[in-house]
Amino acid sequence: MAASGARSCNLSGLLPAQTSLEYALLDAVTQEEKDGLVYQYLQKVDGWEQDLSVPEFPEGLEWLNTEEPISVYKDLCGKVVVLDFFTYCCINCIHLLPDLHALEHTYSDKDGLLIVGVHSAKFPNEKVLDNIRSAVLRYNITHPVVNDADASLWQELEVSCWPTLIILGPRGNMLFSLIGEGHKEKLFLYTSIALKYYKDRGQIRANKIGIKLYKDSLPPSPLLFPGKITVDHVSNRLVIADTGHHRILVVWKNGQIQYSIGGPNPGRKDGIFSESSFNSPQGVAIMNNIIYVADTENHLIRKIDLEAEMVSTVAGIGIQGTDKEGGAKGDEQPISSPWDVVFGRSGSEVQRDNILWIAMAGTHQIWALLLDCGRLPKKNELKEGTCLRFAGSGNEENRNNAYPHKAGFAQPSGLSLASEDPWRCLFVADSESSTVRTVSLKDGAVKHLVGGERDPMNLFAFGDVDGVGISARLQHPLGVTWDKKRNLLYVADSYNHKIKVVDPKTKNCTTLAGTGNASNIISSSFTDSTFNEPGGLCIGENGELLYVADTNNHQIKVLDLETKTVSVFPVFTSENAVVDGPCLAEKPKTLPKLPKSAPGVRLSPVAACPGQTLQFKLRLDLPSGTKLTEGASSCWFLSAEGNEWLLQGQIPSGEIESISNQPTISLQIPGDCLSLEAILSISVFLYYCSADSSACMMKGILFSQPLQITDTQQDCIPPVELKYIF
Repeated sequence: MAASGARSCNLSGLLPAQTSLEYALLDAVTQEEKDGLVYQYLQKVDGWEQDLSVPEFPEGLEWLNTEEPISVYKDLCGKVVVLDFFTYCCINCIHLLPDLHALEHTYSDKDGLLIVGVHSAKFPNEKVLDNIRSAVLRYNITHPVVNDADASLWQELEVSCWPTLIILGPRGNMLFSLIGEGHKEKLFLYTSIALKYYKDRGQIRANKIGIKLYKDSLPPSPLLFPGKITVDHVSNRLVIADTGHHRILVVWKNGQIQYSIGGPNPGRKDGIFSESSFNSPQGVAIMNNIIYVADTENHLIRKIDLEAEMVSTVAGIGIQGTDKEGGAKGDEQPISSPWDVVFGRSGSEVQRDNILWIAMAGTHQIWALLLDCGRLPKKNELKEGTCLRFAGSGNEENRNNAYPHKAGFAQPSGLSLASEDPWRCLFVADSESSTVRTVSLKDGAVKHLVGGERDPMNLFAFGDVDGVGISARLQHPLGVTWDKKRNLLYVADSYNHKIKVVDPKTKNCTTLAGTGNASNIISSSFTDSTFNEPGGLCIGENGELLYVADTNNHQIKVLDLETKTVSVFPVFTSENAVVDGPCLAEKPKTLPKLPKSAPGVRLSPVAACPGQTLQFKLRLDLPSGTKLTEGASSCWFLSAEGNEWLLQGQIPSGEIESISNQPTISLQIPGDCLSLEAILSISVFLYYCSADSSACMMKGILFSQPLQITDTQQDCIPPVELKYIF
């Protein structure tokens, strides 16, 4: 409820006064004039008979980054507050975050300022707290965030679009609103003068707000929100955009890191690997030991030369661009939030890939970077290095058109190329329209493939329905990859937590893998395995394997398209790995957690007396033609839930270095037993790969050994064999 004595209100109440202010600011020349106009505006608004007071946060809402729920009229009394109405998928909301970060670095809660994110979801998937929590971590949001899943504040204040900022005074009174992105100057002007105005009146309080950051509670992980992945078909390597760690990993097919470039903190620096840095990189493409990177939050395209071990910038100027035409030399051309990249050719007579296609999410377009001289469809000859728009008007729409510049995209986030006839097109994962579209490489015509609906302005036609063409439903797809062997397109249907497959000939779209639940169940079958907002995928091993960046599970999953099985791709370093970029510091070893799909074997009970030693011999058989993965720590460990006394003084874990010489595990029954019955659990993890290291898997098994403690001295107990065939 609003504070007593205040009138119920919405944003329209601010409109007349703030519009007059903004017209006056257009004529102001000096900073002193602007400051004075805003100060006079605040005197007027603050003097109204009744405040335009924001409603109290409803009870029962879920909060992040706070010790407890926040009240507008208790905790925020005496603060200038910026309410950020956002939804985490929205590129405009993402563009606003650097402005909010800068504001937080300028003014703290001690200065009287606090930012509160009000998450008001567009998609059903975005209403789930765990998914918002992942986004808060991914985008390094350190201010309080409330999950207004039913958009009650949004509706009561009559907010109309994402993002919207509302600046409050120290009584919860609304002072300003800013709609959309690109208002950094006004945000700082309005906030700074509001702080000064209310400090002059003694109404600012310096009390601290209890902040408890979610990121501080996270365990270490080799990957953090991996966004995209690609295969180097020549050198048997994968390239992973380890987005949350702000780095690019070059990894052998057995999972061993060859290069780690950038990270762990965001930055923007070219040079040798050990000094270079990125900011939330996404799309990656590799050819001839050269990697091109969509350095998303730096608004750059970067080039990694693996032979020279150097990083350089080939497109973008490091700040968000608004140009929707392009045409300048790459490193002089401003661009906006590139999300994916893929190689292509400028014509059938060209013998090598000389174009880098770019999914420019920030301007809702498809761009091209000329890696050599060439010609785009219906374009004159272009010079090497030219960076320009190829398709998309720049309007956020789901509009198909035979003329590429009249078509409209809505945050295109994934690209894949089918260069062969009859396809000759780019496939586009158009996330905000929840569609997959095609762009012809012959004439640039943009056509619908699956998802969405016919109304080009409706960006809310989403769901989870297998079907044909427009009858199929997707939810914010972020990735696509073309299977040349089968003439099929695989789609990372991100907010449905599924991998789908599309036949472009019939436009039939069906679920390939995933249950639709956001979790991390690694099952032997496609249908039982789960994902959590997968963001990218690629085809490897001549069409046999599909690699998936399972973003919110911080993993790479491997789908075997022949056997229809799923495994986790291990990522690890070894003493021989060349890791030139700064990596996260090694943290204390933590025992892995068995996947829910791991089989369990219950052994026959064993009777033993205190002081007696039991031995367990591992007898595990790997599938034919496989071997333990070098450098990955296959291991065993003991646990005894509810009877932890059983493990006191024992060796609780160990490594399995050879399948031909497996260890024997010993356990001595303690002299002081607290129970006459207990169950000892022996968990085993094996990392193994095919003999040629083309595909790697992780499997686990749980052996449960019931123990009966007796005072009677037992004869020598033969070793217990722990047998299992994977």
